[in-house]
Amino acid sequence: MLKDAQCKGAAPREKPYKLADSGGLILYVTPTGHRSWHFKYRFAGKEKQRVLGTYPDVSLKEARTLRDEDKRLLRQGKDPCVEAKRAALASRLSAADTFELLAREWHGKQLARWKPVHAADVIESLERDIFPDLGALPVASIDAPLVLATLEKVEARGAIETAHRLRQRISAIFVYGIAKSRAAFDPAASLGKALQPKPAGKRWPRVKNIEDVRKVLGITDTAEASPTVKLASRLLAITAQRPGMIRWLCWDDLHNLDLTGVDECPGAVWRVPAAKMKLELGRQHDDDHDHVVPLVPEAVEALRASYAINWGSDYVFPGGRSILKPMSENALSYLYLREGLRGRHVPHGWRGTFSTIMNEWAVEHGREKDRLAIDLMLAHIPEGVSATELKYNEAKILKRRRELSTIWVSMLMQDACAAEDLVAGRRRRKS
Repeated sequence: MLKDAQCKGAAPREKPYKLADSGGLILYVTPTGHRSWHFKYRFAGKEKQRVLGTYPDVSLKEARTLRDEDKRLLRQGKDPCVEAKRAALASRLSAADTFELLAREWHGKQLARWKPVHAADVIESLERDIFPDLGALPVASIDAPLVLATLEKVEARGAIETAHRLRQRISAIFVYGIAKSRAAFDPAASLGKALQPKPAGKRWPRVKNIEDVRKVLGITDTAEASPTVKLASRLLAITAQRPGMIRWLCWDDLHNLDLTGVDECPGAVWRVPAAKMKLELGRQHDDDHDHVVPLVPEAVEALRASYAINWGSDYVFPGGRSILKPMSENALSYLYLREGLRGRHVPHGWRGTFSTIMNEWAVEHGREKDRLAIDLMLAHIPEGVSATELKYNEAKILKRRRELSTIWVSMLMQDACAAEDLVAGRRRRKS
């Protein structure tokens, strides 16, 4: 058997030569001084050799271990050379099988059972938050610390619920990969408790008096942002709907509205299909009725201003890079953050602001019964009120909701600029 000193001292000669160890292991030395390990064996009646590696990169001890592994393969009736080629090919295929490829394949498998809105939201979230870090990595190389580091970047911007949703999506992708024999385990499965807990009954930062409300509207109206984002922010403030509903608003959802005219369109409404409501709210929205939002003249004005620049898209507020997609999930949040409103008022905060101010107004004016209409404007169904009852009184309630919207907007938009000025970049005030 060879010793390390013999291997180190194996000097080149005029012709190649071999130093035998044991069990078919050989150190092959060339005239240039290159030394390599060879394993000599017989398979199917033929003598064969496999190169195990270069010395000293592969030590004597390591070469013996490789030889023993090849002998184990021989006992199993396998050719070590063939198995080595198979392993090399599998390694190359594994390196080419990236997380993004697996994720897009998984996403494609879900399209038949998902609503288009949800499918678009899922792939956009992966493209924005996951693919930049994990997309190009081989599936087999991704472990829990890598996934956690990626999700913590999402947490760092305050998007706690988004981080949890992304963890679920990554986990689903790896489960699919395991079923396809392209992943060995799910590195995201146990990370739920490693993330910050989801806020329970979260209270979104918001202003609570009408003077501050007007200031926030003025800040967002005059911000350095695209007209589309500023118009979306204005419609959000006027209607007090969820930011996600504003984001996914399509022209087809608008009724009794002439987008190219000048009339106030007193019967204009935004009808959110029940399917969209369930997609947005999940179990929080259990009835099968559409959510109808009355559109006051100021809302109509904002929609017409957006139509003038976005008429070629299906979306009222399309993305900056493609009119085929809605604006980014974080476009409004980034606008408010850039304008210094962190911890003071966020896009979702308009709902709480509207509820606080309008319920105070109702009490001051002896209109306590307006609480029901105010809740319905926010798509909240009060306890003890059935969906059937609401459907029966829909026309009467909608009329009062439109009146309350008019009162809210008269307070909100005092001295606000015209919607067309948000498009033109002007900052003059309405007369």
